[in-house]
Amino acid sequence: MPWYKRAFDIALSTLLILFLLPLLLVLALAIKLSSKGPVLHRSKRVGRNNQLFFMPKFRSMRINTPQLPTHLLSNPEAYLTPIGSFLRRSSLDELPQLWNILKGDMSFVGPRPALFNQDDLVALRTERGIHAMVPGLTGWAQVNGRDELPIPVKVQFDYEYMRRQSFLFDIRIMSLTVKKSLCREGIQH
Repeated sequence: MPWYKRAFDIALSTLLILFLLPLLLVLALAIKLSSKGPVLHRSKRVGRNNQLFFMPKFRSMRINTPQLPTHLLSNPEAYLTPIGSFLRRSSLDELPQLWNILKGDMSFVGPRPALFNQDDLVALRTERGIHAMVPGLTGWAQVNGRDELPIPVKVQFDYEYMRRQSFLFDIRIMSLTVKKSLCREGIQH
């Protein structure tokens, strides 16, 4: 990862954590009061060079939900907590990942980290050399379809990002992410 990208990640994640601290506390309280279980869900993910790490999210699903991508659950709505749908549609469930960015497990932009059991996605990324990249909070595949994309198409977007990676491209992807989050594009649950 280029030094300027890491410096940007550290500076922006620190600023956002400090600025969003009141919101983070309100969301944590709302989760705790509305459902049983922990505030955070720690998901085992595949990081740079296929090393596993834990990625926190504000818990939007009930405890004992199967460890599958949401779109593979037979009835995802049945597993949502009372405020889970709001957290997901607003993408506020992703805010705890700012800590992963600050630590260096993730970057603001990169391939979205695969679940530990998404062997097909991990294998295709490894085959294309994408596994050597630091995963991101958002990425080129995220702004081009999110979960609706078939895995080979997602990997092609990740590969294109790897080839085109630059600070300006990252800014473009981050801007598109904010726009799509505000318009709730590509968010199903």
